[in-house]
Order: sequence, then C-alpha cells, then structure tokens
Amino acid sequence: MATSEYAIECRGITKTFGSVVANDQVDLTVRYGEVLALLGENGSGKTTLMNMLSGIYHPDAGTIKIAGKEVTIGSPEDAMVLGIGMIHQHFKLIDVFTASENIAVGTPGKRLPARVMREKVKEISHSIGLEIDPDRRAFEMSVSEKQTVEILKVLYRGQKILILDEPTAVLTPQETDRLFDILRSMREQGCAIIIITHKLNEVMAISDRVTILRKGKYIDTVNTSETDEKKLTELMVGRPVSLKINRPDVVNPQTILKIVDLTVRKPDGTLAINDISFEVRTGEILGVAGIAGSGQKELCECIAGLCPAEKGAILHQKENLVGKSPREIIRRGVHLGFVPEDRLGMGLVASMGMVGNMMLKTYDEPKGPFIDPAPARRRAEDLVERLEIVTPSVDTPVRLMSGGNVQKVLLGREIESDPQVLITAYPVRGLDINSSYTVYDLLNEQKQKGVAVVFIGEDLDVLMALSDRILVMCHGEVTGVVDGRTATKDEIARLMVGAGEEALA
Repeated sequence: MATSEYAIECRGITKTFGSVVANDQVDLTVRYGEVLALLGENGSGKTTLMNMLSGIYHPDAGTIKIAGKEVTIGSPEDAMVLGIGMIHQHFKLIDVFTASENIAVGTPGKRLPARVMREKVKEISHSIGLEIDPDRRAFEMSVSEKQTVEILKVLYRGQKILILDEPTAVLTPQETDRLFDILRSMREQGCAIIIITHKLNEVMAISDRVTILRKGKYIDTVNTSETDEKKLTELMVGRPVSLKINRPDVVNPQTILKIVDLTVRKPDGTLAINDISFEVRTGEILGVAGIAGSGQKELCECIAGLCPAEKGAILHQKENLVGKSPREIIRRGVHLGFVPEDRLGMGLVASMGMVGNMMLKTYDEPKGPFIDPAPARRRAEDLVERLEIVTPSVDTPVRLMSGGNVQKVLLGREIESDPQVLITAYPVRGLDINSSYTVYDLLNEQKQKGVAVVFIGEDLDVLMALSDRILVMCHGEVTGVVDGRTATKDEIARLMVGAGEEALA
C-alpha cells in the first residue's frame, strides 16, 4: 500500500540540450508502495527526466527530494547510494563480460568469488522466473536475454526506488506477466516504482497513477482506476487519435523469395532454425509470430546475408542467396531493407548523425572519387518532417535521441532505399501509439507499392490486424502458416508453443 511519504518529489525540473528544451518545469511525485506509469510520445522528455534521477544528466533548474530530503544526484553512484536503480532502454552491459560479471560490476561491497556469484544469479533468476545462463557473455545474448540481465542487476542490488524504461519491449507476454508479479511484490514491500511504457494495456494493468508529459511539459497526473486507454492517448497526443490498423487487399502476389529446408546454428553451435520452408510474396505483409528466441532473429539475419546457413536455400529467381554478403545480394538485384531488433547495436552507428547513417546505404554506389553528403542530408531532413523525428539537427549523434526516434530513423532509412523486400524485426518497439500507427501506415504503403514485407512482431492483436499471412515459429521450427484475416489468438498461441496445424485440426 502506498504511504503519504513521497519517495521522489521533483519540482520545476528543466533540462535543455542546445536549443532543445527536453524538460520544461516538470513536476513528478512517487510514493513508497506505489507504481507510477510515465507516459508521453517519443521525445516528450520521459527518459531525460529519469536520467536525471539516475545521475546521468543534471537538471538546469528545479529541485529533487528523496524521502523528503532535497538532494543533488551528481552521478549514477550517488543514485545507487540513495537507493535508486534504473533499467535503461539502451542496455548498459559490457559485451565481453558474462551475465554474472555484468551484474557484479559497480555493485557496492566486497566482490564475491565467481562461483558464489554465479550461484546467486541462478538463485535470483530462478526465483523470479526470468532464467539466464550466468556464464553467457553479453555479445552472445539475444535482446531479451540482455534485458533480463538488466532486470537482475537492479534486483540483485536491492534498491528501494526502481525506474524501468520500456522494460517489457523485448519480453514475451509470459515474461511480462512474471515481471509484473515481481513489481507487485516489490510494491507490497514498500518499493517506489516508475515504469515508462507505451503499452497502455500494461499501464492499466500495473500502475496506480499515471503522469503524462507532452513536448517536454507536464500535462497531468491521473489515478489509473479513473481513466482508460482512450483518455490517456488523448492526453499524450493532445487530440483524439484513431486506433485502427488498415489492411489493404493483396493484389497479384508473386513469390520473390523461396526459403527451402533452411537450417541455421547459433554461435554456440545450438540449432536456431531447423529445416524450415516458406515463401515471401510481393505486395503482401507476412507476419512472423513466436515466443522470443524461437529463431526470428537468425531468420532475419540469414535472409539479409548477415548470418550463415548450415544447409538449405534462399532462392531469388532460382538463384541461391545463401553464403552471399548483403552487398552481393544487392548487386544481384535483390534490394533488401532490414530493420534489426538491436537498432543501435546493429542497425545504426550510434556516434553518427542521421546524415552519416543515411549514407551507409549508398556510400559505395558509383559516383566518382568523392562522396557528396547533400542527397543524404535532403533525405534525412525529409524524414525528420515526414516521421516527426525529434532531434536538434540531422547531424546530432543518434545515440542522443530517444529510443522511438532512433527507430524512426532506422525504418525511414530502409524505406528510402526503395527495397523489394523489407524485413522488420519489432519495428514499433519503444514507439508511442501515434508513432506506431504511423509505422503501420508506412508498411501498408510499401505493401501497396508491391514490396514484400516481413513483419516480426510480439503483439498478436497487431499481427492479426496487419498481416495477410502469419508464419508461426516454435524452437526454430515452423509450426504453421495461418491467414491473418481468419486466425484467432488462441490458434496462434497454441502454434507458438508447438501444437502443429494437424493437432489444431
């Protein structure tokens, strides 16, 4: 139960980056024994505000009180001492360290022996139902495994104020349920919890109150029991928003890629994809559903030429693309657009601005001895306007943008390359509702142009509303391909856990 004492009390918090006002006189309060949801569109200042509470940024104006005492949070170490733990949207892991080593790094107190630390990590992960191999190195992990390590890191330190920035973006529904059970238990134990999420169903399920920001300004704080998703959306956007996904009819679909008996292994030698076959058609959105780790990542990367296949074929006009690099695939006339799930780790160069990242797709096209950045700059400026990307300039490093704006840059760049096949892995992860529907509209535009779109998603409602066909994977195998217009959530969910089409029939 929430107490009357505020765990956090922010008053008049202001933060600017050059000409951009990220937070403008923002107020925020959180009580012990309470879950507060922080809502707002991409670029509304949510993460900036939380980064000031975690010691990464420092406010230009305003005051912060922790447990009634005014404090100055000058570093992440200060935040840790004050009992504040933050799970960031962009992971703070050391790639060459194991899970247990990443959890131990920066933890106050005497360093435990490696064997004892591994056992503690196993114990905590098992107790909360978020399993992780303590000896697995970060660079070998999937995005969801990295997120699990971040959660375990904060839980291991036992902090009483917990901030979670899009913690469920890479979790399955089952993992999300387990995480929420953990958060409810921590709330009952008197912890103060702030959660940033764009998933309004999660806001309604886990929070006690909701604070809304818009364009860096504080808008309102409402009790969750006294509002609904429609009202929250209007508060975020400032106007009514239509929450309907269109699905244009498929016109004259033609097979552009044929995947035949494809088998792919992970770096550790275990099977990621086991002997799967299906077709990708023009003018169609092929949804891919499956519990995280079912082979979706390896499937995307293998089609894009980034991951080797042990056997099988990816046929384009009877030519096998397996074993060819992304550049060789493009030179053979297959124009691929690829939006990976790890947008800063694989999709973009974090230290470069939009212009530089746009040029990565075209730098080696024949155009003389010099590279002219002007066309890339024009495309970047057009994307800023068309997709409403919030950034000080097209030269600002993308690592300084919010997660949602980074995703817009990546998706926009791939669409600008006029692909024949567009592969998108969780393209609306971290996006607010308005931006998510913009992405759905963009994918439908590509579909109507005759592009073959592969859409890997985790929200079954979205998959069923957007996709023409849905390919379902389980443990690296295809358990069924269903019609997006007629399939049910129960049917897809059963296929996701391995009940094949024959069993369903």
